Amino acid sequence: MESAGRLLIVEDDPALQKQMHWSFDKYETYTADDRESALAQLRRYQPPVVTMDLGLPPDPDSVSEGFLLLEQILQLAPDTRVIVLTGQNDRSNALKAIELGAYDFFTKPFEPELVSLTIDRAFRLYDLVQENKRLQAMRQPDALAGLITRDPEMLRACRMVEKVASSNVTVMLLGDSGTGKELLARGVHDASARKNERFVAINCAAIPDNLLESELFGYEKGAFTGANKTTLGKIETANGGTLFLDEIGDLPMALQAKLLRFLQERVIERVGGRQEIPIDVRIVCATHRDLSEMIQKAEFREDLYYRLAEIVIKIPPLRSRVGDAVLLANAFARRFAQEQNCGSLSFSEEAIRTIEGHRWTGNVRELENCVKRAVIMAEGRFITSDDLGLAESEESSQPDLDLRQVREDAEKRAVIMALGRANGNIQKAAEILNVSRPTLYDLMHRFGMR
Repeated sequence: MESAGRLLIVEDDPALQKQMHWSFDKYETYTADDRESALAQLRRYQPPVVTMDLGLPPDPDSVSEGFLLLEQILQLAPDTRVIVLTGQNDRSNALKAIELGAYDFFTKPFEPELVSLTIDRAFRLYDLVQENKRLQAMRQPDALAGLITRDPEMLRACRMVEKVASSNVTVMLLGDSGTGKELLARGVHDASARKNERFVAINCAAIPDNLLESELFGYEKGAFTGANKTTLGKIETANGGTLFLDEIGDLPMALQAKLLRFLQERVIERVGGRQEIPIDVRIVCATHRDLSEMIQKAEFREDLYYRLAEIVIKIPPLRSRVGDAVLLANAFARRFAQEQNCGSLSFSEEAIRTIEGHRWTGNVRELENCVKRAVIMAEGRFITSDDLGLAESEESSQPDLDLRQVREDAEKRAVIMALGRANGNIQKAAEILNVSRPTLYDLMHRFGMR
């Protein structure tokens, strides 16, 4: 259903409400006679334009309820255009409504033709604002656009990335393999002032120790056998941009000292060289290892750790991100189905239960590979549990005996899982939960979900 023609009429006088419904029948009109029903209609239908009276129950002679509703509408849906209808002597209140953010006002009795013209302008302005936002989004893509989550811990990590990106501090990402550390590292770079410069990544665990130094710092011609020309290292290549040191916990002790000197002095010397080269680069590092334990075992320098860990962001494993596995699986299935020209594919109920029950020790990377295999193996429109090639499992944990907390956690988990199964579709999620859309919106608001 297209939202451009939805009009909400908030009026407690039944006769006037009926007259307005008839006068504005070219729009898709919805009506409400008090603040609570108006907010419910707003959440359910998301109308771009609202007309409202300031005098509403339980005290129609006062404007307090009307002003409260106006503030709540603009808080819930800031782009909504609100047209205020007032009595003959309410001009001061109408001006106050404009100050609060109302689009326009009319005094009663009003001429429907004039109000209709204003409503038309409000719709056009709403459409222009939305189109402008879409164009801005196309020009300036979200730095974390590739990340899909509804998990509060993962959302907290994303907010930290957005906060620290504008500064120049060194960021350390901690998390298991496959949790998306490089994706967040790229998010730090793409949201920073360095976004137009290079993002250079190196995996410290994937390069032999005897080659890692030259890979990081570069080398001069003749520095060793086979060094036929001067070659820049990763640090120098990233000059002006961002250097991502993945698996920093696997950096050899000898190189830890040289990296520490670079972080302190911000200069490097190529292997076989004597010249100090100044470097301006943002450092982001990541590891799945416990660096505190490595420091105690003298396997990682404590002074280097504190240089690297100016900001620490912990990335939760997929098994602890309630509802994210199904949400991600749906996204991967759409992508791979399009790549394989398989048409539209969806998961069977059994497959969804299998995804929700699996521990995903390989995290998002394991899930991505699993769904890719399932898309290739699927026959028909549905991906089955057999296509996934996973065994359904159940995790046992010590139960919480606080009944209020148990109910709260169960409701929150159910909402997150339903949104995951419905792939973000509010109406479908409400049907899965067997509740109304306003009830689901209230639950999402209570749990801090958008």
